[in-house]
Amino acid sequence: MRKMLVVFLPLIISIYNYLGAQDTLVLKNKSKMLVEIKQIELNEIKYSSLTGGVVLSINKEEVDYIAYNDGYKLKVNEKDTLLSKYAPKELYLQGINDAQHYYEGYRGAATGTLVVSLLSPLVGLIPAIACSATTPLEKNLQYPDSKLYHDIDYQRGYVKQAKKIKSGKVWRNWGIAFGVNVILVILMQQ
Repeated sequence: MRKMLVVFLPLIISIYNYLGAQDTLVLKNKSKMLVEIKQIELNEIKYSSLTGGVVLSINKEEVDYIAYNDGYKLKVNEKDTLLSKYAPKELYLQGINDAQHYYEGYRGAATGTLVVSLLSPLVGLIPAIACSATTPLEKNLQYPDSKLYHDIDYQRGYVKQAKKIKSGKVWRNWGIAFGVNVILVILMQQ
């Protein structure tokens, strides 16, 4: 039985990975490709196949639309599609800029750190370290445009800046609580 498991486990995993594909490229000839979209550029779409993980590209003129695994569909050649107007570096910088304006999902982590740190700054280090080290959850990101968020460069910039903001707010609140505790200790000794 163990030998069968060793033989069939890789096969089962590869079938599961194939069937659980993240995205679908629907070509103009109506054929479909199960892939993971990596980047949408001005003239091509970069993707990885599910079997090899190698990044490949296809000309955008061959693609009708992209069906993402969350149900969102992106018509590739629409003129109003924001993705086709930006280069990868511009999308990355746009993600950083948008995070500075829209991301406010740090409030729970920052407030929790403040409350625990007011009780004990030493114990407050635990949530401060944990919260500042973790990337914000997607549901807390509050990104302004789901079309843009599907682009890997935009997403990288947005998430990186959101994590930086979250970390800064968490440590600022820990510092405030530490300062309050120091002042209380000084006042109690007088």
